[in-house]
Amino acid sequence: MSTAPAPTTDASPQSAAPAPARSVRSVLRPLILRLHFYAGVLVAPFLLVAATTGLLYAASFQAEKILYAHELTVPAGDHKLPLSEQVAAARKAHPEGTVSAVRPSPEADATTRVLLSGVPGVGPDHSLAVFVDPYTAKVRGSLEQYGSTGALPLRTWLDGLHGNLHLGESGRLYSELAASWLWVIAGGGLALWFGRRRAQRKVRGTSGRRRTLGLHGTVGVWAAVGFVFLSATGLTWSTYAGANIDTLRTALHQATPSISAAAGGDHGGHHGSGTGAGKDAATPRELDTILAAARAEGLDDPVEIVPPADASSAYVVKQIQRSWPEKQDAVAVDPASGKVVDELRFADYPLLAKLTRWGIDAHTGTLFGLVNQIALMALALSLILLIVWGYRMWWLRGRASAFGRPIPRGAWQHVPPQILVPALATVAVLGYFVPLLGIPLAVFIAVDALLGEIAHRKGRRTRDGQVA
Repeated sequence: MSTAPAPTTDASPQSAAPAPARSVRSVLRPLILRLHFYAGVLVAPFLLVAATTGLLYAASFQAEKILYAHELTVPAGDHKLPLSEQVAAARKAHPEGTVSAVRPSPEADATTRVLLSGVPGVGPDHSLAVFVDPYTAKVRGSLEQYGSTGALPLRTWLDGLHGNLHLGESGRLYSELAASWLWVIAGGGLALWFGRRRAQRKVRGTSGRRRTLGLHGTVGVWAAVGFVFLSATGLTWSTYAGANIDTLRTALHQATPSISAAAGGDHGGHHGSGTGAGKDAATPRELDTILAAARAEGLDDPVEIVPPADASSAYVVKQIQRSWPEKQDAVAVDPASGKVVDELRFADYPLLAKLTRWGIDAHTGTLFGLVNQIALMALALSLILLIVWGYRMWWLRGRASAFGRPIPRGAWQHVPPQILVPALATVAVLGYFVPLLGIPLAVFIAVDALLGEIAHRKGRRTRDGQVA
């Protein structure tokens, strides 16, 4: 009995179905998660210090009003004495140093400040503020002052703590590092949060790590815009990124102009006018003439009068209101004739110069007064909570007995070249202009790659030993 031959077919064996293409979101999410995790873990201590000191600094504006109420305020009177008499009284009480500026009483119940430079025991970048009752010319006290916002000892100390931890120029690197990475962490957090399904974002009815994640994400989303703003404005006056920003603004003709104190005027770059070191404005009656000339040009309170640097220079009178609406106009007045020889209006500032001014003032809590300061304190408190929750999530990942393992490496290998190459180019440019973002990121990538190679070789040796 013969068997029929098996039927032949021309059909080839069925090939395996191709793997479904991964979406851009699914490819980028592990990379963003790894960056967000490591940036949060490594930079969070710097951010925690910056947030805590920033919280204290934002509260110092109102604390100063209480702590120095005797020096700052007086009972309102009927008639203020000539400014020259008030300055003369301050010089009689404090003949040391040189008058570097005078801030006439801006309100009915405010004192006049006479600022002295070169006073023994006062730093070269600080001045001694002598507070004078504008109605009686009595000196109500003196305090060390710093900066254009007139920070007194409490705020000055907290400003130094926030800016450089009282470590000088080298200490400023901590705050620049925090500002350089804050926007990256905030942006990564936003991407991760909105990449989650809506059902996974809720906080109510959850517990443990999921609840902590929900709180972390929800607060982070609401505060993210504020964090990006603080990061961008903080970098504008940082050491390295700030210098690059200044260079870019100058190249674009967007630098902040300044008034010239030279006879005849002529705006120049962003160098300041004289400090008054060469002439003491303690007694001359011309102070009242100078102030009257500035008033005639529309410079209402608050103003600061800077004496001439030398015999060939003019007085500079500039508005110093940093709250909204800002008053930043300035005029130069010839002391011999009492005529205005130069003027500079804030309305004529380049756009980037205006934005920089507004950004810095909002960052420091002066632009919108108490509301601004409360918003800054809320942002600082949010950042502190986010850092605490972030570390708690890492701990809970290890089942509350130890910190969890890091996010696995190698996520970048799955990113398509058409996305990876432009992303790397963008990071390189940003790293150049923001060095304390670029340098730590480059170090992290190098160390991570080295550790990955070591782990790979160790694993290969282990497999070879098992085979043998």
